[in-house]
Amino acid sequence: MRIVVTGATGNVGTALLRRLAGEPDIEVHGVSRRPPSPEPPYDIEWTPLDLSRPGAEEPLAEVARGADAVVHLAWKIQPGHDQAALYRVNVAGSDRVFRAVRKAGVPHLVHMSSVGAYSPAAKDHAVDESWPTDGVSTSYYSRHKAAVERQLDQVERANPDLVVTRVRPALILQADAATEIKRYFLGPLVPFGLFRLNLPVLPLPNTMVLQFVHADDVADAVVRVLRDKPGGAFNLASDPVVTPRVLAEVMRSKHVPIPPAVLRGLARVTWHLRLQPTSHGWVDLALTTPLLDFARAREELGWAPRHDAREVLGSLLDGMGRKEGVTASPPLKP
Repeated sequence: MRIVVTGATGNVGTALLRRLAGEPDIEVHGVSRRPPSPEPPYDIEWTPLDLSRPGAEEPLAEVARGADAVVHLAWKIQPGHDQAALYRVNVAGSDRVFRAVRKAGVPHLVHMSSVGAYSPAAKDHAVDESWPTDGVSTSYYSRHKAAVERQLDQVERANPDLVVTRVRPALILQADAATEIKRYFLGPLVPFGLFRLNLPVLPLPNTMVLQFVHADDVADAVVRVLRDKPGGAFNLASDPVVTPRVLAEVMRSKHVPIPPAVLRGLARVTWHLRLQPTSHGWVDLALTTPLLDFARAREELGWAPRHDAREVLGSLLDGMGRKEGVTASPPLKP
C-alpha cells in the first residue's frame, strides 16, 4: 500500500509517521512546505510543496499518482491576524489537494477535520457524526473547517467512486507538540516556567468543558481507516470529559468560576494588542463546540484510545514546562 500524507511534519503527521513505521507493507510519501531532517520518523521520501500557491495541485497529482490513499493533514493555525493567508492554506489549499486526488485517480481520501467543524451544542450531551457541520461563526478556524466540509460534500457528489473519510477529533495533544501548541495558543505572554509551578487559582467559566485525544491514538485510528477504507465521518476523543475542575486538578490548582464574557473580553483585548495569539473566536469555540460521541469509531474500526484524557493533558503541560518538541520537524522544533 502506498500512502501520501500532506502536512506530515506537524503534530498529527509526526504521530502518523511513527505509527506507519510499524506497518512494513505501507510505503509513505510525505508532503510539507518545509521538509524535515532525514531521521526517524521522517526518513521517508519527501516532496516540499506549498499548498497555498496556485497550481500546487499539479505537482501533488504527480506525487499522488498510483497511491492507494491520500491523507490530508496540512492546516495552518497562525498567524491569526492574517486570515487571508490562513484561508489560502486551509480552504484553497484543501481544494487543491482534493483536485489533485481526483486528477491522480486516487481511490481513497482521508481528511483530518475537527470538532471545530461542528455547529454549537449544549455541553450536557455528546453528539454523533450526524450533527451539523456549520461551525462557530466567530472562529476563523471553525469557519475554515466547515468550509472544507462543504468542499468534501461536493467532491463526494461528483466522484461516487472515491471513498472519502472524514476524521473529526477533539483537541489533539502530545508532549512532542508542547512548544508548538504553547507558541500557537499562548505565545510569550505565558512563560514556559509557569508550567513548572502550582498555580493557586485557575479562573475559567464553568461552561468551558473540553475533550482531548492523544496524537498517537488519532494516528492509530487513521491507520485503521486506511486498512478498512470506510466512508463517512468518525469522531475521536478520550475519556474523561475535562471540566474546569478536572483541569484545575491536573494543574494542581483550584478552579475559580468567572463569566464567559470576562474571558472572551480578555482574549479580545490582548489579541488585538498582539500580546498573545489566541483570538476571542477560540474562546467561543471552546465554550460552544459539542462533546463528541465516538461510538462509531469503537464499533466500526475497533478503535479505543490508549491514553486517558487527564494523562494526555498532564503530559502536555509537563512537556510545556520542559520545552519539549521534535528537533527534526520544522513546526515542532523547540
